[in-house]
Amino acid sequence: MNKDFYAAIKDRRSFYGISKENVISDERILEVVNYGVKHSPSPFNSQSARVMVLLGENHNKLWDITKEELRKIVPPQNFSDTEEKINSFRSGYGSILFFEDQDVVEELQENFPTYKENFPKWSQQSSGMLQFVIWTSLEMEGFGASLQHYNPLIDEEVKKTFNVPDNWKLIAQLPFGKSVSLPGEKEFKPLEERVKVFK
Repeated sequence: MNKDFYAAIKDRRSFYGISKENVISDERILEVVNYGVKHSPSPFNSQSARVMVLLGENHNKLWDITKEELRKIVPPQNFSDTEEKINSFRSGYGSILFFEDQDVVEELQENFPTYKENFPKWSQQSSGMLQFVIWTSLEMEGFGASLQHYNPLIDEEVKKTFNVPDNWKLIAQLPFGKSVSLPGEKEFKPLEERVKVFK
């Protein structure tokens, strides 16, 4: 790893203050996403990840959907805080939706029955690696972002609105945009409690 990679890992944080101002071209955003999807690891090289890039009004639609779905379950007296949070994501430039193709996962389960119970977990782990790659890559390009999980609450409306195939399972949402505020200080637990070395 070079110093730039170390710095990118350290600097990748959850940025909640983001704006619609772009910092790179849409073409470059797609290059970053495509590179991550192509080169992130997956179990048995299954390549089960599916990604949707939402820009402009499509990005706004995602967070309008999320807001309205949350309105159905959040008590009215508590909704203003929820609305403010969703509006902060809507204020960004775009969103990346991460899916896993369940047809691929089920095919692996059929072809390798010994590992049948593991493939759904490995699929989630693979998606997590892809999320990290794209999130960190966007940070290196100058965007702030934060990883969100409003699934399964928004799944059906997202599928209808964006014509998502039935076999794609929504895993996470990544709103991104130009950072307009910095995240708070991050606290770290002692590494000696988290890392064990055996020689």
